[in-house]
Amino acid sequence: MSGAGGGKGTKMTRMLEGAGDIVRTHRLRKEFEDLVAVDDLDLKVGPGLLYGMIGPNGSGKTTAIKMLVGLLRPTAGKAYVLGEKVPIVDNISRIGYMPQEMAIYADLTVHENLELFSRLYSMDRELFEKRERELLKVIDLSDRRDALVSQLSGGMKHRTSLACALMHDPEVVFLDEPTVGVDPELRVGFWKYFADLKARGKTVIMTTHYMDEAVRCDLVGMMRLGRLIGEGTPKELMAMTSTSDLESAFMTMARKVGT
Repeated sequence: MSGAGGGKGTKMTRMLEGAGDIVRTHRLRKEFEDLVAVDDLDLKVGPGLLYGMIGPNGSGKTTAIKMLVGLLRPTAGKAYVLGEKVPIVDNISRIGYMPQEMAIYADLTVHENLELFSRLYSMDRELFEKRERELLKVIDLSDRRDALVSQLSGGMKHRTSLACALMHDPEVVFLDEPTVGVDPELRVGFWKYFADLKARGKTVIMTTHYMDEAVRCDLVGMMRLGRLIGEGTPKELMAMTSTSDLESAFMTMARKVGT
């Protein structure tokens, strides 16, 4: 088919192939020269779930997230977010992304960074001010609202980046190590907020090194050397490996697959 009808049909196919799940991948693969960073990754994440990706450095977690948000082009395979093939176009405003590296402006204040992100998503002033108050409370930076980001500690910068990713109240959020450098008490507050997001039907996909965090996720994907070596609820993963904690479950699964 060609012409206008063909364009409409192609777009419909692009949407329907990934329908049903918030995130779905099929044999997703990413190579960097001689390195296979992600190898045949199959994921299915439904709405209103908190999905945790765990694994050591170099296991492919960050690369997978970057492909899902469209920052890296897959070498092979397919990925869909919100029913649209990645890189998405129609649903971009429904997605939030917090990278590991600093993605905020050091020469702006915390408030100015949040305001900038609100303008990128055409938020009206009243809604922005409401979201800013809420998020500053969550990240415990209300008293540093007017401080330059360059004057903040590494942990505070990380927290500001999280607030910017959540500013427009996205439907699905990709968080790459959101609690790194955050003190234990504040991490508890973050997880209360993540639980609230889930209760409101949001989908959260995050990477973490903290097993006490991963056990709070609805589903956990264990990654090793670019491959998904185990997936399920924390209880399922511990049961299938006859272990009592996720760290032991991961080590058992890694030995089982010979990686």
